Amino acid sequence: MGLKPSYKPMEITLIKRDKTRTYLRTQLGISPSTLAKMSNGEFVAMSVIARICEELDCKVEEVVEFIKEQPLDKEKER
Repeated sequence: MGLKPSYKPMEITLIKRDKTRTYLRTQLGISPSTLAKMSNGEFVAMSVIARICEELDCKVEEVVEFIKEQPLDKEKER
């Protein structure tokens, strides 16, 4: 169990600013693989988060939040 990044706040921020993930890719040069990592709730470099914050003029918490991973329930696996 640990913390896992969630980029749902970024999706909300993009909607509020009428921007898309494609915009981030083209304007900031964020690679498709980095965007895929974000879609899958994986960690990305802090420099990427900083560039997104700068471009969208927002705070870190408007891009990423950390959620507790749920422990696997052994009974549900059976």
